[in-house]
Amino acid sequence: MKRLPIIWKITGLIFIIVFLSLFFGGLFIVNEYLNQKEEELKQQSILAARTVAALPEVRNGLNGSLKDRQLIPSMIERLQIINGTEYIVVLDMDRTRLSHPVKSLIGTKSEGEDEGPAFAEHTYTSKANGEIGTVIRAFVPVMNKEHKQVGVVIAAYKLPSLYELLANLKSQIFSISFLVLLLGGLGAWLLARHIKKQMFHLEPFEIAKMLVERTETFNAMHEGVIAIDKNERITIFNDRAKQMMGIEGDVIGKPIRDVISDTRLPEILVIDRPIYNKELQVRNLSILSNRIPIRVNNETVGAVAIFQDRTEIKKLAEELTGVKAFVHALRVQNHEHMNKLHTIAGLIQLGHKEKALEYVFKITEEQEELTNFLTEHIKDESISGLLLSKISRGKELGIKVVIDRNSHLERFPKNIDHNDLVIIIGNLIENAFDAFQESTDPDKEIFVSIDQNKEICTILVEDNGPGIDDSVLPNIFEKGFSTKNKQNHGIGLYLVKQIVDRANGHIQVESQKGMGTTFIITFDM
Repeated sequence: MKRLPIIWKITGLIFIIVFLSLFFGGLFIVNEYLNQKEEELKQQSILAARTVAALPEVRNGLNGSLKDRQLIPSMIERLQIINGTEYIVVLDMDRTRLSHPVKSLIGTKSEGEDEGPAFAEHTYTSKANGEIGTVIRAFVPVMNKEHKQVGVVIAAYKLPSLYELLANLKSQIFSISFLVLLLGGLGAWLLARHIKKQMFHLEPFEIAKMLVERTETFNAMHEGVIAIDKNERITIFNDRAKQMMGIEGDVIGKPIRDVISDTRLPEILVIDRPIYNKELQVRNLSILSNRIPIRVNNETVGAVAIFQDRTEIKKLAEELTGVKAFVHALRVQNHEHMNKLHTIAGLIQLGHKEKALEYVFKITEEQEELTNFLTEHIKDESISGLLLSKISRGKELGIKVVIDRNSHLERFPKNIDHNDLVIIIGNLIENAFDAFQESTDPDKEIFVSIDQNKEICTILVEDNGPGIDDSVLPNIFEKGFSTKNKQNHGIGLYLVKQIVDRANGHIQVESQKGMGTTFIITFDM
């Protein structure tokens, strides 16, 4: 039965329902017909009995001589035929039968249990079962001219049986049943075919199998998957999504805003276009999200979000980037120290020992001062190391990187960690380095400041480079946009903007052609 095609299941079920409805409806109609027929026969039997009781011959026969009595049977026989009764019986006050369909019983006494009230001048009917079947009998007293009861007339009509009734109506019953079952079966088949089409010609067991497989597939995915319908109710919420969002229990069918208050999935229903590779911050996790509208027949019926936890990958990438930066800084410092050693060696060889000693003290004092400043004012080793590497990188490029001696960083702003600050500061300084590539100004300088109080944290990176043209200034934070036709450009400022937006920060750019560019970023503490 489970594998029986749904078109036959629905057709058979509706066919059976129509058949049973027709059967029980027919029984009800037949029962009502029999009840009406019984009431009709009661009235007919009373009418026939009263007609007989009112005949002068019957009254005279009950009061008269034996000769008058003997005339009653033949007269009653004619009346039976005229009235169509099953039988008519006339009784005198001694309950002696003066007429009866069985002639041998004429002259005998009747001992019926339901005849008593009739001899007390009562008119009534009763239903009795006999050899001929069920009959409706009417009892009517016979009164003489002095209004004295002289006898009783019993008139009976046979009530048709169910079999007799069905036999009489068999042609009508067959015709109606055939038409009803034919139309019901045809309608059931058309309905079943329509339902099958709506289910993409799949059987219920196939749909159930697909649902189980789909659910298990979603739960086995490493990515989180959340889908909603056009009413913003959840249709898919796999286990990985629950784990990342910290959700427990079954949430299918619930409004997405009740489950995730800060969800941005419903906006896809409004803008009706996909958003790819959007970086979000959820419960201290770095999430890379793709949100796509679900369309059926060119109509948007929902939206789905597929997102990955990139926290560990991002940390590893940033650590790798940081290690590369530090390695590069060490290489630059090694090159720088080799140059300094060569300078010292040259001064000694020339006999300028005092100048060589003075040069050693000078460079040692500068390095120690910078190191001590960063250690005391920047309370994060990653940021300090990044600034040291950028200063060394600037020396290699002929660019002076100046750290504001009023800078200090004691704690991170809301929704920001050391990885985010490394990306922001590192990319802003690298962007300034790139700006100097086409500059011939000998005094290239980048000024960096990090300041914070109880309310805000401000990061400033300023250069005296060629500046940014006003026509491209609005596009600098777009992914892939760059004024330089080189690979791997157009990503840095995009990442900076993503982090600032995620942390509800504010970024301000001031640039003047030929005068330089200033980036100012502020975060709430």
